[in-house]
Amino acid sequence: MNRRVGLIGGIVLIALVTATGDMWLTQGLAQPAGAIPEIAGNTASSGQALPVPPTLPRIAEGEDYDRCLGMLNADPAGANAFADAWEATGGGDGATHCRALAEITLGEPEKGAELMDKLASASHGSAAARASVYGQAGQAWLMAGEPGRAFGSATLALSLTPDDPGLLIDRSIAAASLERYDDAVDDLTHALDLDPHRADALVFRGAAWRHLNQLELAQDDIDRAFAQDPENPDALLERGILRQRRGDRDGARQDWEHAIALSPNTATGDLAQQNLALLEAGPNRR
Repeated sequence: MNRRVGLIGGIVLIALVTATGDMWLTQGLAQPAGAIPEIAGNTASSGQALPVPPTLPRIAEGEDYDRCLGMLNADPAGANAFADAWEATGGGDGATHCRALAEITLGEPEKGAELMDKLASASHGSAAARASVYGQAGQAWLMAGEPGRAFGSATLALSLTPDDPGLLIDRSIAAASLERYDDAVDDLTHALDLDPHRADALVFRGAAWRHLNQLELAQDDIDRAFAQDPENPDALLERGILRQRRGDRDGARQDWEHAIALSPNTATGDLAQQNLALLEAGPNRR
């Protein structure tokens, strides 16, 4: 899973991609006879976080921009008020961007996404900076439960920087949330062509292959992800699902217990715990 972390103003912000990706990683297919149901959990409510403002390229620079971003975690209402006042006195792109992030932090991802889409469209910043803002808008749309609009924002981002692996992965998540798994595979394949060492992309593509009932291809991608990152909790979550699909209950249990140990109190750990509960309930639990 893509756990992109950005250091902005001394604070760490975790991208939404993690939580949203887990949501569709564990949505089940039609199951073989006797199989337990796979988790179809929605983790967006428990795993929301701010889309990561870019380190480079950034849509704005300056002391006021850094100050506003630095307030987001501890005082989002203050950041929103600061951004409003700054915007009224000509704060430009930086003020709008900070206000959008403040809206998201205050529980209004739809407002934040709208602001960022408009900002990316109107800004005179570089193509890469505008693409980054469109990408953040896409993450916010996913937080708002609008995968169609997330896909649109990610597509606009990719029209500016078509060979950005992170944006391709983001759009694949939106596509999969729309059950467009073939499109997700295409974007993830493109991302892996650009950067073969993205274990997160391999895990996502493995999940997409599983949804397409291509279990051998799914297993191959998960094996490749483990070759790059043997302790990847998301790969363990997905391999456990594949093992469960083959009737290997003990193997599935081991993978999910390992995922929980590696990643407690996270969306991944929570989903592994839910899968374990269903496993213990037995095949008659529907």
